[in-house]
Amino acid sequence: MRFFTPSPLHHRLGLVCLGVGLQHGALPTVGPRTLDHHVAVIVNSGTPHHYGADPGTGWDESFVDFTGPATATYTELGYIEPERPLVPLADTAAPRAAVGRIVRAARRGNPLLEVETGAAVHELLVSLRRARADIGPDGDPVLQALARDAYQPLTVAQHASRHGMTPAELRTAVRRGAGCSPKDYLLGIRLGRAKELLAATDLPVAAVARRVGYDDPAYFSRLFARRVGTAPVRFREQQGRSVPGGWSDRVPDPDDPPTIGP
Repeated sequence: MRFFTPSPLHHRLGLVCLGVGLQHGALPTVGPRTLDHHVAVIVNSGTPHHYGADPGTGWDESFVDFTGPATATYTELGYIEPERPLVPLADTAAPRAAVGRIVRAARRGNPLLEVETGAAVHELLVSLRRARADIGPDGDPVLQALARDAYQPLTVAQHASRHGMTPAELRTAVRRGAGCSPKDYLLGIRLGRAKELLAATDLPVAAVARRVGYDDPAYFSRLFARRVGTAPVRFREQQGRSVPGGWSDRVPDPDDPPTIGP
């Protein structure tokens, strides 16, 4: 195991790694104890029913100690659940890979140690969230459906009705799956699409508004300016660009990016 002491400047990155360790085989019981920081423990084998080493074979686990102001936000988003410290995982490969990056960065004399390990803690929390056994590999079907219908002029109550849920049940499901309210979840999708249309097409702002579910372009412009920090027209001036060969909303394979011919 290795322990680190990040500087106050590194703490301002939001998350810092305080230590990393790998444990295998029969080990003595640790605790009970109370820590002043967070610890992510990824158990790969040896604990079929509870948190504790298998008495015959021991266990195979890794742990990462971390802290920082971003832990409060990750808790609010549901990535860290104080009331549910033990979470079953469908697969430990991605979290263990994130821990492996921390271990490799922990080589002595690495000048990028604190930044590399801090970035890997962010990655670890995301991979743990994605690997949870109570969420399918493609995400929550309710969130998928909301994303599919995001541009339709539906109220939260109407979205809930489509799923046979009450608005309160939908709010609980979205909060648990995305860490925000249904309204904010839909708004994020709509504004993301609006930015793409403003940046890569010549559609008038009113047409962009309609494309993303707003019949009132003035309301859309006010909402866009309040959330993005700049008006749609100004955003287009800053980000607009012509797209040779046309614009597409399909995300290409990074290993096979599209090319533009002469």
